[in-house]
Amino acid sequence: IILTSYSPVPSLGCDLPPNHMVASKKTFVLLAQMRTLSPSFCLEDRKDFRFPEEVVDVSQHHKAQAISVLQEIVQQISNLFHTEGASAAWNVTLLNQLQNALHRQTENLENCLVQAMGEEESVLAIEGPLLAVKRYFYGLRLYLKEKIYSDCAWEVVRGEIRRIFSSSTDLQETLRRKNGDLISS
Repeated sequence: IILTSYSPVPSLGCDLPPNHMVASKKTFVLLAQMRTLSPSFCLEDRKDFRFPEEVVDVSQHHKAQAISVLQEIVQQISNLFHTEGASAAWNVTLLNQLQNALHRQTENLENCLVQAMGEEESVLAIEGPLLAVKRYFYGLRLYLKEKIYSDCAWEVVRGEIRRIFSSSTDLQETLRRKNGDLISS
């Protein structure tokens, strides 16, 4: 998840280490550096994957829900770049750096989620948004498989992942600004 601010982020209900923000920024930069094809070359492979925008709408979540969604997005992105064909499609050095940055972010957010879950009562409220995120990423994996992990399919997915980072950035920035006091539904 990208952070556009370099201020501390205790507002998530935990203290994320400084390396979390560095890993977030590095992830976004690495995704840009990984571009191997011009998007215009892959126009016929484009697809609307319909990211469930409601999962990053902070007004609909409690703190633990929002952190859980952020953690799930980063974990799913990491899983995606560990799938079949990822190493053939991307520069291996950049791919390894991306996987390491995503792993650090996942660990940081998992620790943060444990702290936030201690402050909130219901795990059940988290399930709906997480299922939506999992279904979305399942669709990305199916798309790659249907396209036989082609270079254009990977480029389309890489572009989609960058767009998701933008949405999740908005969620994390709103969490930071609201100092963790999310509007309850």
